[in-house]
Amino acid sequence: MNGIVIVLIAAVLLVAGYVLYGRWLAKSWGIDPKALTPAKRMEDDKNFTPASRFTTFAHQFSSICGAGPVTGTIAAMMFGWLPVLLWVLVGGIFFGAVHDFGALYASVKNNGKSLAQLIEKYIGRTGRRLFLLFSWLFTIIVIAAFVDMVANTFQAVYTPEGAVDVAKSYAGGAAGTISILFTFVAILFGWINRRFKLEGWKELVLAIVLFVLMFAIGMQIPVYLPKLGWFAVIAVYLLFAAAMPIQTLKQPRDYLTSIMMIVMIVCAVIGIFVLGVQGQAQMNAPMVADSAMLDSLAQNGKHMFPLLFVSVACGALSGFHSLVSTNTSSKQVSNETDMLPVGYGAMVAESFVGVLAIVVAAIMYGSFFTFDATGASSATPFQIFSTGVAQGMTAFGVNNTLATVFMTMCVSALALTSVDAVARIGRLSFQEFFTKTNDAAEQAGDNATGVAKAASNTWVATILTLLLGFALAFGGYNNIWALFGASN
Repeated sequence: MNGIVIVLIAAVLLVAGYVLYGRWLAKSWGIDPKALTPAKRMEDDKNFTPASRFTTFAHQFSSICGAGPVTGTIAAMMFGWLPVLLWVLVGGIFFGAVHDFGALYASVKNNGKSLAQLIEKYIGRTGRRLFLLFSWLFTIIVIAAFVDMVANTFQAVYTPEGAVDVAKSYAGGAAGTISILFTFVAILFGWINRRFKLEGWKELVLAIVLFVLMFAIGMQIPVYLPKLGWFAVIAVYLLFAAAMPIQTLKQPRDYLTSIMMIVMIVCAVIGIFVLGVQGQAQMNAPMVADSAMLDSLAQNGKHMFPLLFVSVACGALSGFHSLVSTNTSSKQVSNETDMLPVGYGAMVAESFVGVLAIVVAAIMYGSFFTFDATGASSATPFQIFSTGVAQGMTAFGVNNTLATVFMTMCVSALALTSVDAVARIGRLSFQEFFTKTNDAAEQAGDNATGVAKAASNTWVATILTLLLGFALAFGGYNNIWALFGASN
């Protein structure tokens, strides 16, 4: 089957799901465009910060669209691409988007309460504290895994003599430089927008100009560091991204990242269409794994149910998204009418990324990678997706080096913009554990004393969260990674 057909069918179904089912839910639940949202009513320039519809969408989308829609969908294709595609579409429209929208709606309608605070309101204080402990431990596992993914993407490759292998390290080094610049550019971008009140096309033009400059500098000055060096760089970034007021770094970075992700989606779609016209977009992967493959997978403990659904995770349904919806996004919604595009729309967009990953991987199957009888792939999902989209980009005239660097930056951003959200949520969960009231506006530590007051300090909570996450990254998080799927 031609990949173009799958992309078109998926796009129509996802748009129809948003327009028909999403709007029906919003109408049924009740949206009041005149209501004063928590972001405006409780604005504190730290966590409650009203933002435009697209800025809030960008935060939600870049935070939830992590490694899952790429790594999860491609890994699950050992069962065949059709079952994965069906779950991404059905799960995304009727489960994942409803879940994300519902969590955001509940928080906005309840003074911006986090999910833990909502649990206390409807279940009790013990339930809240247990959930906060669970959430904090969950974020530590994700920090460990995603930091390791990003460091692996950027790390330099060395020759037997100890010199940097520039040919193999260039893409990661250039993407690493761009990622470092991204942090400082995001702070500058946010300051300029606030200082000069830029909105709409002016904000977009500034973002594009900054992007061009970042890529031009990054491709000329690649940074070659070993994995340990990138661990240190990422640690410094996460420290500030998790602790600083959200409008200073996280919010503008998410805006810039979402623009990059939209460009990536457009490039992937155009590439698939161009390859399809040239007769090179055939879905070569098995539609459904044959009985021999399924038996072999089962013998290795890999049963389609529940592993397919656990593996796809964020591409269709993820509990982590409720933490983003209630801990950060609900505190940026300026108007209740923004909840549908932010909550439901961001998940639909993520599901489309999952569809693109399925199509790209199916096209690349056989020529670039295969699955063995145990379900192991001969290439990582990030390698498959980035190489496939880069090939599509070169098919419509993009320079191969630029396409490779761009996709290396995109796949690293998928993990990096989720891990900074996770680090922030982990910090907030740790602080909230010591908060005595159930008021979302209460600042952590306001009513605490002694050790509790020290532990609920923003920087202390951030450092403790990151220390455990990085320790787990060094200490073999793979041994407990299965817990992520179950807890998610």
